[in-house]
Formats: sequence, structure tokens, C-alpha cells
Amino acid sequence: MGAKRKKIIHYRDNCIGCNSCTEHAPGNWEIDPVDGKARLQRSVETDGTFVAEMGEPEVDANKLAARDCPAGIIRIENERGEDITWKS
Repeated sequence: MGAKRKKIIHYRDNCIGCNSCTEHAPGNWEIDPVDGKARLQRSVETDGTFVAEMGEPEVDANKLAARDCPAGIIRIENERGEDITWKS
């Protein structure tokens, strides 16, 4: 069994397509050309919530994406499932 990794959680239904996440973490985010909303790459969707695992090098950029998201729809969790979005 592999090591647990941190997760990015995206509540896409409320996305306003501001592009902030793609500017901070282009390796994890892209704008969907059809609806103009952000899409979390390599994610799994359950009931409108998208979740993707990420490695340690991706954490800081995605925390910035979460911090600057005007809709507040991005969350970062540690390996234990604790919300670390706003922790340094």
C-alpha cells in the first residue's frame, strides 16, 4: 500500500472562473473551454466535489490558489484528512 498524500478538494459548482487557481498552480488546474470554470486535473468527482492527490512540491502553490479563490471553493487536506488550507 502506498503512502497517503495531501489532497486538493474543489467544489466546482460554485466556481466563477476567475482563473486565479490556474495562475498559482497550472500543473493542477485548467479552465474548461466549454463552461469557463476551473477544472482540477487528475481528480475524481463525487456528487459535484472533485478530489485529487498531490505531492509535497505542489502544496504551497495550491494553498495560494485556495487563499486567492474569491469563491472560497478550494480546500487542502493533509494525510490525516485535516484541513490545512490556511496553515503554513
